[in-house]
Amino acid sequence: MTPARSQLTRGYSIALLSAVILSTTAIFIRYLTQTYQLPALVLALWRDGIVALTLLTVLALFRPRLLRARQHLRYLIGYGLVLALFNALWTTSVALNGAAVSTVLAYCSAAFTALLGWWFLKERLDWAKLVVVALCLAGCFLVSGAFDPAVWQSNLLGLSAGILSGLMYAAYSLLGRSAAQRGLNPWTTLFYTFSFATGFLLVFNLLPGGFVPGAAQQFSDFFWLGEAWIGWGALFLLAAGPTVLGFGTYNISLTYLPSSVANLIVTSEPVFTAAIAYVLLDERLKEIQIIGGLLILSGVIFLRIYEGRLARQPQIESYPLVEQVS
Repeated sequence: MTPARSQLTRGYSIALLSAVILSTTAIFIRYLTQTYQLPALVLALWRDGIVALTLLTVLALFRPRLLRARQHLRYLIGYGLVLALFNALWTTSVALNGAAVSTVLAYCSAAFTALLGWWFLKERLDWAKLVVVALCLAGCFLVSGAFDPAVWQSNLLGLSAGILSGLMYAAYSLLGRSAAQRGLNPWTTLFYTFSFATGFLLVFNLLPGGFVPGAAQQFSDFFWLGEAWIGWGALFLLAAGPTVLGFGTYNISLTYLPSSVANLIVTSEPVFTAAIAYVLLDERLKEIQIIGGLLILSGVIFLRIYEGRLARQPQIESYPLVEQVS
C-alpha cells in the first residue's frame, strides 16, 4: 500500500471512529435535558469547561509541551469563538425549530465545508464530492424526520440560527484543517479551542435581557443540578468521554484528510445515533429513516472508493497530505 493510500485509509478510519463516538453525545444530552431540564446553554458551558479542565490535567501530567502555543494564541482565540458560536447557535436552533429541523440545518455544514474548503483551502471540488454532499444531506433529511412538513413551521429567526449553525460547523472543520497545516498538535488545538469557547459561552450566558434561549437567567442557574450527583456524573461523562474523544479524533482525522472529506464522513453520525437510541432507548426507525441512513453510508463508502482510486493514480493530483504532529 502506498503512503498516500495508507494515510487516506487511516484518515477515513479515524473520522468514522469520531462519528461513532460523537453519536453518543445525544444520548447523554437527552438524559440531562429530560431528567433534569438542564438549560441547553448552561449544559454547553459546563460541557466545554469540563473538557478544558480534563485536557489541562492530562496534558500537564503527561505531555506538558503540548500546552505551549503562545505564537498561535490569536488564531486559537478565533477558533474558540467559532466553536462557542456553533454551540450557541445549535442550541438556539433546537429551542426554536425542534430537533428534526435543527439537525438538518446543522448538517448543511457538509455543503458549506465542501464549498468553503474549495474557496479558502484550495481543496478539490469535483463531481464525486458534489454527489456525496447531495447523498449525505438527503440522508440527514430523512434520518432526522424533517420529511414531515409540520416540522418546518418555524420562524425566520429559528431558520437563520439553524443555517448559521451549519456554517459555524463548517468553519470549525476548516479551522481544524488549517490548524493541522500550521503544525498544531490536535490535542493542543482541542485544549485551547474548548478553553476559549468556555469563556465565550460564559459571556453568552451572562448577556442581559434573557433573549438567548437556554441561557442562565440568574447566577444560581449555573448550578442547576444542585445535589443531583448522578446528573453531575452524566455531565462529566459527556464531557470527558464522547466530547474529548469525539472532537479529538475528528481533529486528528483532519491531519490526514481535507476538511470537506472529514466533514462528509462525520455526517454518518445520525445513523450511529439512531442505532444506539434503538438499543438503549427502544426508539424505532421508520422505513424512510432507514433509507436515509443507507444514503449516508453509501455516500461515505462511495467517497472512500473514489479517493482510493485517485490515490492509486499518481498522475492525478490528489489531496495534499499533512503529516501528523506527535
